[in-house]
Amino acid sequence: MTVKIERMNKLSVGDKVRFLNTVGGGTVKGFLNKQLAMIEDEHGFDVPVLITECVVVEAAGNEKMGHLPETEEVSAKEKAASDKPEVRVTETDIPEETREGEQITACLAYLPTNVKALSSTPYECYFVNDSNYWLFFNYMSRENNSWKSRYSGSVEPNTKMFLEEFGKEQLNDLEKVCVQFIAFKHNKPFRFKNPCSVELRIDTVKFYKLHSFRENDYFDEDALLFYLMRNDLPERELLISAGDLEKAIREKETPDRHRRPRIEGIEKKGKNAVIEVDLHIDQLLDTTAGMSNTDLLEYQLNRFNEVMTDNRRNKNQKIVFIHGKGDGVLKNALVKELKMKYPTCYHQDASFQEYGYGATMVTIK
Repeated sequence: MTVKIERMNKLSVGDKVRFLNTVGGGTVKGFLNKQLAMIEDEHGFDVPVLITECVVVEAAGNEKMGHLPETEEVSAKEKAASDKPEVRVTETDIPEETREGEQITACLAYLPTNVKALSSTPYECYFVNDSNYWLFFNYMSRENNSWKSRYSGSVEPNTKMFLEEFGKEQLNDLEKVCVQFIAFKHNKPFRFKNPCSVELRIDTVKFYKLHSFRENDYFDEDALLFYLMRNDLPERELLISAGDLEKAIREKETPDRHRRPRIEGIEKKGKNAVIEVDLHIDQLLDTTAGMSNTDLLEYQLNRFNEVMTDNRRNKNQKIVFIHGKGDGVLKNALVKELKMKYPTCYHQDASFQEYGYGATMVTIK
C-alpha cells in the first residue's frame, strides 16, 4: 500500500530520536502508517518503530531538544503513550491487489546499463516484489566467513526497487548472496507468511553472455533473474555432488539408436579401435547452473575415472581424452590422476594433426 503521511505534531521527517523501550535511536526517514515510523539507525538500517516509542532529541531544524534524564524515562514513556502524536494519513495510488498476489513471488534482477558493451558496462540490481504484501528485507553478500549487508528496507506490493549499481570489478563479491525478508500488510488483515531466508550462488560468467539476459514480465529490457520465492515456496540452492549428477544423467537417458555417442562424451571408432572421450563440459551436461568451477572439474574427473575403470582390463586399449587447450587445468588434473591411480598406464599427447594440442592419449597396460 502506498501511503502519503503529513506529520502534524512533534515527530517529523529528519528528527533525531531516542527509543524509550530499548537502547539506541536514529533519524526519522518517513512514516508507514498512523502508528509506525521508519527510523534509520546508527548502522544505516531502516527499522519500523512505534511512534509512541520515540522521543525527539534533536528536531529536523537542528534545534537541540536535550537528552532525557534516566529518572524521567518512565514518566516520559507513560506521557507519550497517553499523548499520541496526531498523524493525518492520505491513501493514494494504492497498488491494486490480485488474486495471484496472495502468494509471494520475489526475485533479484540484474540489468546491464549498456547491453551493447557487456565487456565493460556496469550493472543495476533490483528487488522485485510480485505480491500483495509489503516485504521488509535485507540483501547481503558473503565475504570470507561473514556476511555484508548491501541494502535493507521495505518494498511496496507489486513493485520493484533499485538496490545498487556495480561494475565488473565487483562481480566476484556477488558469487554468494542472501536475501531475508518478512511479509506484512498495512491497516488490513492478512494471512501469516513464514519469514524467508534464501542463499543463492550467482554464476558470474552469465554476466558476460548476452543470451543470459532474457525477456521477462518485470522490465521492458532483457534481464537476468534469480528467484528467491515462487508462489510462497522459497528457492533452495542447488547443492548436488558430482556423483548425484552422474546418477541423474543415467536415469534421464533412454535408449535411442539415433542418439550420437558424443552426447555422452564417448565415441569408439570400430571394434578394438581408439576410444575417444570428449571431456568438454557442454558434451557431458545439459546445464551447469549452480555449479562452481570446482564442481565442473570434479565432474570431468569422475567421467575420466569411470572410463579408465571400465577399460582397465582391456590391455593395449588406446583412449583419447579430449580436454581442449585452455589454461591446462584439466590436462594437469588428468596427468595427476594417471600418476596416482594408474601408474602402469602409458600416456602421451594425442595426434596434433587430428586433435591439435587439446587431447591426451592413454594406453592401458
